[in-house]
Amino acid sequence: MARHGERYPTRKVAIRIQNLVKRMQDSGVTFKGDLSFFNDWELFWSDDEVIEQLTSTGPFSGRLGSFVTGARLRTRYFDLVSRALSQHRRTRYWASDCQRVIDTARYFAAGFFGLEAQNRTQLEVISEDSSRGADTLTPGDTCLAYEQDNEKGHDNGYAMLYKFRSTYLGAIRERLVKQNPEIEFTEDEIYAMQEACGFETTVRGSSHWCDVFTRDDFINFEYARDVLHYYRAGPGTPYGGLMGWLWLNATTNLMLEGPSAGPFFFSFVHDGDIAPMMTALDIITDAEHLPVTHIAHSRKWKKSQISPMGGRTIFELLSCKAENGSTLERKFVRININDGITALPDCSNGPGSSCPLEEFAARTTKKGHAVGNFKEKCGLGEDAADRITFLHQ
Repeated sequence: MARHGERYPTRKVAIRIQNLVKRMQDSGVTFKGDLSFFNDWELFWSDDEVIEQLTSTGPFSGRLGSFVTGARLRTRYFDLVSRALSQHRRTRYWASDCQRVIDTARYFAAGFFGLEAQNRTQLEVISEDSSRGADTLTPGDTCLAYEQDNEKGHDNGYAMLYKFRSTYLGAIRERLVKQNPEIEFTEDEIYAMQEACGFETTVRGSSHWCDVFTRDDFINFEYARDVLHYYRAGPGTPYGGLMGWLWLNATTNLMLEGPSAGPFFFSFVHDGDIAPMMTALDIITDAEHLPVTHIAHSRKWKKSQISPMGGRTIFELLSCKAENGSTLERKFVRININDGITALPDCSNGPGSSCPLEEFAARTTKKGHAVGNFKEKCGLGEDAADRITFLHQ
């Protein structure tokens, strides 16, 4: 499972940045100090059509990054690539119905399958419509209760974000007011400045907005983003594991089926769809929920490690012969998160910190019982799909 590559800001973030820039321009202030760069600064996009789309310029180009990732993984799994290309059928791969996600998938396929990609692969775009029920890559769009539950659902992530960011943005506001007393910024505007730092760097390779803040300011910003995703779609919401279990269960069933199912199953989604899968997997879990009054420095949940731009999680099915010389083979599941082998906390006794397939399958089944029925928990009708059906070659 991979998320889309480096991109321009989402429409909500773009609006925040545009509103900030307009107010600063309309203020008539000649900015001093940390904001003096703004006097000659221009917005890093001129056409709103590029909003939310993959970047195509700079060292962090989303198109380039997706292609390079595919090419690198081709070298890692070359034997499987040869097997796939030797088949007469096309290798299917999947993307949720969003242009930047689709583009990521296509550039990845070009790097992974090479010149044969167009003739040897078939991209299937899965609608993000709410009518898909459980048969989806984007369960956050189909789980009705998750969308409507203000206390524990989607919007709680933003509520918790606002609580934490109020603990550190006030000090930044005071610093900026001392340098430019003619204008005072809101918390939302200062947060937008921090967002502008990251997104402008993605587009241009660097950003003067980054120099406005200290290292501690960005440590706080990092934690604010962690809090948002933790409570929006991760372990901080009871819907996280429920939504993530759908894809995890479908993938587990493919591994139980074995090589006959096919050598590859690539799914491309949003970062908000990786967080639920991680939650269902129970691989990066904290003993207690993240606080919003201070930073939990020892936390395991960090968005930059779970689903950065271009992030990916790979499930590898290993077949290993017994050490006693027997010809029998045993299967294991190894998990690679953003190019790092990550052991399951309760199942890592196999080769390379892997988990025996039968134990991994038992974990998945147990988690399914714990999170409950998707249709029932999400408040969907009887005719709604109750599982993923498209994930097959």
